[in-house]
Amino acid sequence: MADNDWKARLGMVYSTNPDFEYRTGQAQDAKTLPAEKQNLRVSLDKRRRGGKQVTLVSGFVGSGDDLEALGKLLKTRCGVGGAAKDGEIIVQGDFRQRVVELLQAQGYAKTKKI
Repeated sequence: MADNDWKARLGMVYSTNPDFEYRTGQAQDAKTLPAEKQNLRVSLDKRRRGGKQVTLVSGFVGSGDDLEALGKLLKTRCGVGGAAKDGEIIVQGDFRQRVVELLQAQGYAKTKKI
C-alpha cells in the first residue's frame, strides 16, 4: 500500500519508463549529539512577541523528538508554557538562569547565557 501512495507523488512529472521508481524527499532526522558535545545558547528574546519576554534556547543539534523531550523537561521544571520547533526551545518568561542550571544538571556542560 505504501508503494502506491499517490499523495506522496503529487506534483511529480509522469514517466513512461516501467522500471522508474518515485523517490519522495523524506527528510531524515539528524542524529542527536551527546549532551556534553552540544553548544547551547540561552538568551532573552522579545522580538515579534508583543513585548512579552521569552527564554530562547538555540543551538540544539539532533532529532525533533529529542528536542521536544528537552523542551518538555524545561517547561515542566520552570512551570510555564512554551514550544520546541525549528531547532529552538521557547520558554515563556525570563528563566535564563534557571534554564542554564537545569541544562547543566542534565549534562549540557557547554551551555552559555547570552
